[in-house]
Amino acid sequence: MSTTVFTFMDSPFGRLLLSGVRPADGGPAALATVTVPGQKYALAEPADDWVHDPDALAEPVAQLTAYFAGRRTTFDLPLAPDGTEFRRRIWAALDDIPYGETVTYSQLAALAGASPKAVRAVGGAVGANPLLIVRPCHRVLGANGALTGFAAGVDRKRWLLDLEGGTLF
Repeated sequence: MSTTVFTFMDSPFGRLLLSGVRPADGGPAALATVTVPGQKYALAEPADDWVHDPDALAEPVAQLTAYFAGRRTTFDLPLAPDGTEFRRRIWAALDDIPYGETVTYSQLAALAGASPKAVRAVGGAVGANPLLIVRPCHRVLGANGALTGFAAGVDRKRWLLDLEGGTLF
């Protein structure tokens, strides 16, 4: 049986909550969530049955710290997001958006092998991304290049894009 572990880390957005799934054999935890204060539809505090274990999530903390410092452009972590097959497919496609680049929701649909007509469903999946920052949903823009939606707030989306030196349409 696996255990959900958690830790907190300081970031430019405030205290992040990270959770992961540690396998029964005690191996490294796979990152399940990264949330920021005030994020829509996300836990701000750990669930009662989660176990505080900073060591189990030391690598995600180190990689996020390096990202915020501008020393890391990709993440190399075991991931364990919880979602439907469609959402997991969209979330995996987020990984294909290069650092400093942006795509539209319809382009993301194409990357995920979904119909361009599925833009609303794609938007829903992006909005439900449990691995904020690590799975770069901030790199997805509206069809006209607008900074549409971001569960952590549009100001934070702009900050992340500025950090990456990305260009908007």
